[in-house]
Amino acid sequence: MKYIPLLFALASLCGPVFAAPEPLTLQLWPGGPPSAMTPKSAATAKLIQSYGGVTPTRLSDVADPTITVFRPEKPNGAAAIVAPGGGFMFLSYSFEGTQVCEWLNSIGVTAVLLKYRTPTRDEKDPFALPAQDAQRALGIVREHAGEWGIDPKRVGLLGFSAGANLAGHVAWDAPTPKPDFLVFIYGGGFLDPADKTKFREGFGVPADAPPAFFLVAHDDKTNPIEAAMLYLEYKKRDLPAELHIYTKGGHGFGMRKDKHPINDWPQRCAEWMQSMGFLDAK
Repeated sequence: MKYIPLLFALASLCGPVFAAPEPLTLQLWPGGPPSAMTPKSAATAKLIQSYGGVTPTRLSDVADPTITVFRPEKPNGAAAIVAPGGGFMFLSYSFEGTQVCEWLNSIGVTAVLLKYRTPTRDEKDPFALPAQDAQRALGIVREHAGEWGIDPKRVGLLGFSAGANLAGHVAWDAPTPKPDFLVFIYGGGFLDPADKTKFREGFGVPADAPPAFFLVAHDDKTNPIEAAMLYLEYKKRDLPAELHIYTKGGHGFGMRKDKHPINDWPQRCAEWMQSMGFLDAK
């Protein structure tokens, strides 16, 4: 045990040791959400079970939505609200959630994990209540920006699949608040169901759309078509955007590693964020 004082002495010579604060969880609606959820149908319950049901990393029956704030050891001022996918049935809370937050922290970004209301598949618009939760999260993050070391003008939305869909609705369809940037990963839902070569009626990328990073795999059904069309809408409006379509990856790869080039997407995304100035400490 004689070596312990020596270790403390060495530690004192190295200066203070900084550690990331413990994650902080907040209710989005302390008085209860403003809109009630439609009760889960038997068909939706059966569909959830077909995917393996509820597990520690797959959440459902979320009636009291929250955000969990993961702060990095060395924050650069940027923040990203992470919206996991799950078809508006459940939340893929690990490889599209907590693992993403760990990566964001590693590049100095404050990560805010959104546990939005679900399942909402039985709603007229399944994205509506989750998008309402995302907008509420945006407002809360900006409200606490000074306390959490965040630049309120560098708060983005990063979504996967259904999470990307709700993020797109907040960025393109909804009134303010809007994100300062959008990361849209294998998202969809904006095409005409009867004709996948055009957008659904009434949809268009607005002139004030935030900068966007689109990522998808070529073998992911119609999602690469949609990502390409969304990118072209950005190009037509001369809005900043970046598009990556990888040959292999399928749907739902998240932070998994299966030896495909697409697994390096976090590095590509970080490079884009850096090029846009979102990672510059201020």
